[in-house]
Parts: sequence; structure tokens; C-alpha cells
Amino acid sequence: MKVAISQPTYLPWIGYFDLMDQVDTFVFLDDVQFEKQSWQQRNRIKTPTGLQWLTVPVIFRGRLEQKIQDVEIRVPDFWRDHLRAIELNYRRAPFFTSFFGELISILDSAGSQLADLNIRLIEWCAKLLGIRSRLIRSSQLQQEGKRTELLANICNHLGAEEYVSPIGSAAYLLLEREVLRERGIQLTFQNYMHPEYRQMFPPFLPYACILDLFFNVGPDSPGVMRGGHGVPLSPEALDSRVSATDG
Repeated sequence: MKVAISQPTYLPWIGYFDLMDQVDTFVFLDDVQFEKQSWQQRNRIKTPTGLQWLTVPVIFRGRLEQKIQDVEIRVPDFWRDHLRAIELNYRRAPFFTSFFGELISILDSAGSQLADLNIRLIEWCAKLLGIRSRLIRSSQLQQEGKRTELLANICNHLGAEEYVSPIGSAAYLLLEREVLRERGIQLTFQNYMHPEYRQMFPPFLPYACILDLFFNVGPDSPGVMRGGHGVPLSPEALDSRVSATDG
């Protein structure tokens, strides 16, 4: 069984869903420390002048070590400003009306917890993309440890033989790969090339939130997402790639 583990982020980019799409179980890592001004609370939309941030305001003062699952939204109706910005920049996109109404419904019932909102949005997007992976929260598994030890404990608890990691975690996982190997868990890294698609306000800019894909290509979104998927990289292959770059 393949497992991937990632923090629940706000309206993630397309590659987040590629990672989810290639595993049997995807774990939302919601019981680790929250990072202010991270992808956990913000993402970007495409505008005529480039990429623009949308940030969910949260209660942070006096809660420096709070876990993601405990983070509360500070302004209950923040989503009204987000919807206005989204509508202003995407209302002429080919498939805007196909998705905007349901987005309004989800944001309107956001509640007070950031993680709950993020996961509801991600589950909605995953359904639209035809992703069938099992989705669970790490807080439900009650596993201990830090960094690679925590990942290994979660994988063992779920009975995973392979852990698929986002490439952004390579810096520490390559150094700590033995922790997984000693537990009988194969480590591979996501290999994703951001696809280019028709987009409002040329030229094309990658790394906008997933809404950009939905509003611009609509029913073709699953195929476009999967078009960027590459064969996962082994630690050795990634080592070789890094060595070639350094050389």
C-alpha cells in the first residue's frame, strides 16, 4: 500500500492533488505545529497583474505552538473578500459558473477551524478530479514522533509498504531515509512537471491555486492534472540529480 502525508493547505496547487492521486491513502498532517503565513492559511489566484494572495486570517497571538487542528479563523466572514477577488478575476473564465456556486456554499459554511475548512475544500476538489484515495487525518491516528520518525510511525500504523513524499521534503528525508528503510518502508519522491493550459490573462503562470485550473479548463481538469505526472523518483535517482546539478 502507498501512503502520502501532507499538511492540509488552503486551496492547494495542482501538484498537491497529483500526490494524492497516486497513493492508496492520503493523510492530512493536522497534529503538527502551525506555521503563520504558510500555505496552510493562504494561496494565490491569477490576476491581470500576476498572482495575488488570498489569506485566511487566523488567531495567532499567544498561540505560537498551536497545532494545525487547533487553529481558529479570526474573521468569520473573511470568505466574502475572497469570493469578491475570485469573481473579479475569473468571472469571464470559460467554466467559472460551473464551480463558483458550490465554492460559495463551502466557504459560507466555513465554521471556525482552519483545518476543517481546508479539508472540506480539498475533498471537494479531489472529487471533481476523480481522485479515489482514502483521506484521513493524522490526529485520528494518534501517532508520536517528529519529522521522519512521525512519518514512519504513521506508515507502519496504516500498513504501508511505500511512502511517497513531495519533492520539497527531500532535504531532510534524504538525510533520514534510514529511519524509513529500517521500518521496511520504501521511500519515493513525487515527480511532477506543472502542465500548461489555457489561462486567463496571458502569459501562462504556474503555481496558482487549483481553482485556476477548474475555472479555465473545466471538465478537462483531471486529464490536465494527470498530464504532469512523472514516474516517482527513488532516493538514489534524486541523489544523482542533485549531484549532476552541483557538478
